[in-house]
Amino acid sequence: MQQNQAKLYVEREFTVAQADQRLFSSFLEHLGRAIYEGIYEPGHPLADEDGFRTDVLKLVRELGVSHVRYPGGNFLSGYNWRDGIGPKEKRPTRLDLAWHTIESNQFGIDEFVDWCKKAGTSVMGAVNMGTGTPKDAGELVEYCNFPGGTALSDLRIENGHKDPHNIKLWCIGNEMDGDWQICHLDAVDYGKKALEAAKIMKWVDPELELVVCGSASTLQKTYPEWDRVVLEHTYEQVDYLSLHRYYENFDNDLDFLASFADMEDFIHTIVSTCDYVKALKRSKKKMMLSFDEWNIWYQRNTTPHDWMPAPPVLEDHYSVLDALAFAGLGMTLLNHADRVKIACLAQLVNVIAPIFTEKNGRVIRQSIYYPFQLLSRYGSAGTVLKPVCISPKAETQYGDVPVLHTSAVYDPQQGTVTVFALNIGKEPMELTLSLGSFGKVSMEQWICLKNENLHLKNTFASPEATAPVSMPCISGVFSETQLSVPGISWNVLRFRVQPGIV
Repeated sequence: MQQNQAKLYVEREFTVAQADQRLFSSFLEHLGRAIYEGIYEPGHPLADEDGFRTDVLKLVRELGVSHVRYPGGNFLSGYNWRDGIGPKEKRPTRLDLAWHTIESNQFGIDEFVDWCKKAGTSVMGAVNMGTGTPKDAGELVEYCNFPGGTALSDLRIENGHKDPHNIKLWCIGNEMDGDWQICHLDAVDYGKKALEAAKIMKWVDPELELVVCGSASTLQKTYPEWDRVVLEHTYEQVDYLSLHRYYENFDNDLDFLASFADMEDFIHTIVSTCDYVKALKRSKKKMMLSFDEWNIWYQRNTTPHDWMPAPPVLEDHYSVLDALAFAGLGMTLLNHADRVKIACLAQLVNVIAPIFTEKNGRVIRQSIYYPFQLLSRYGSAGTVLKPVCISPKAETQYGDVPVLHTSAVYDPQQGTVTVFALNIGKEPMELTLSLGSFGKVSMEQWICLKNENLHLKNTFASPEATAPVSMPCISGVFSETQLSVPGISWNVLRFRVQPGIV
């Protein structure tokens, strides 16, 4: 096969799993301007009666976010949830030791639940396993989920929420393998503590799904031993093991675009670790994964702002190139939908985020907004397929990586097949695409994210500079077609299955 030619076979019987909307979740932490001046800004011209920015709410709804993980993050490991409930004038101002900032506690769990309802998303809660105790974890679940008649559930009612919040998905701590974490624990001590927290939480509400902390990165010295030890303590009490991983461009565009290969190796390793513990435990249960922090994050650019309320930190501004690498990561999560059931883009607003605001001013989409929105729109319903792609390889720091990275979803209810294709090569890829198992199809849409200026970014002056463009569709009805995939581009190819085809 020539260097710039590829073949892609999309077969309806080559299934991975049913698509899960929770793969398209996000994350908000009390960090920088994510909460304050992000989603919550009383006094803003577009703030509603609760102080929520309606312009931000609109973009969040359009993004198609399933769940939002809250309240952290590193912030979680020093956070007392009781500080964020009750009359706002009585809430204490605290030092946040995780990010060296001042926390006013004007926004807490009740406000977050109200915000999620308006945003059309669900809550992924989190309990403190740093300074917090298993007892604290159970009491937060009681406050949120118990109907009434106890001190904590009645306190929720007194605070204006008669109906339970019914938060059914919870993280047991955050990145407890990291020595940067407040009250960091080793794997054995965390495993024991997480087990007791899980027991209490499920005694309060047996319907909970629980996520236990896995490795915060493939770069951790304890990876993947941490995951094995934690699971040996918690395997039968929890439902998911978490993974976290961020990527940035270290001045090599090709390696950066190939980041999806590292994410794929990470998933394979953790799946193997989970399955080893399953065999060790003689368990019938298959552990699933929650990739509940992932994104492009330029950690080299982090600037500390000591003891300020809501400082402008971790405000990366994303380029076309960032969006392309981001799209490859999102496709990899989709390709592993049989084991990765939850994934959270970290974060949602201002802090390494797809949405960016001005204080008391405007809001814009960042370049990474578009691939997340399109993956959520066309990848969250139907069946994830396993396409067979015969592609040239490129030599990268992750080894030989396919130049054309693909994923596909078939939605029988809509009668559509969606193919996502990332070309990390500089030259156009001449692609032969076979859809013969679907009978005859017609092409109804081709969306392409590309730009000659890979470093172009959206700004308030030019808010749609990096937006994807529509490409001419292949005409007619066919079972196989040829198309030229532009160099260094991400593509969404939509096909309509012709009526009467089984």
